[in-house]
Amino acid sequence: MMAAALAPIPLEQIVPADIPTLVELEEILFPGDAPWTAEMFAGELAAGCHYVVHRDAAGVVDGYAGISLLGDEAEVHTIGVRPAAQGAGLGRGLLRALLAHAGDRRILLEVRTDNAAAIALYESEGFVIVGTRRRYYHSGADAYTMARPR
Repeated sequence: MMAAALAPIPLEQIVPADIPTLVELEEILFPGDAPWTAEMFAGELAAGCHYVVHRDAAGVVDGYAGISLLGDEAEVHTIGVRPAAQGAGLGRGLLRALLAHAGDRRILLEVRTDNAAAIALYESEGFVIVGTRRRYYHSGADAYTMARPR
């Protein structure tokens, strides 16, 4: 079952100047799991991946998300929300922006098997678990592969 309507949140395309903040957030949100580096984010932008950010009232990035389009499929690469901004619907808003960008494509993503909040979010937006990747993350943690059919 899909989640209820959510008021649109203001999002912007990321720019290279955002990358240091994204790296900082990756280190906070994904310690031990090989957080993304500045070079990785720059590579994503150079490859044409779609990334958006949300800024708080002071203009500081407090959430980001990225997706790539691959023919009739899309892959969510990352979604992150600053801890102080979690629980207010920002993650859902970022995910929905990626879903809108993907259009009617089948969408895939990986999520740690112990990330109950993210799994619940994805399931509420129509994703289902389609597989498990053992020791997928640098820390040795497993990941679910989830898909949202067209």
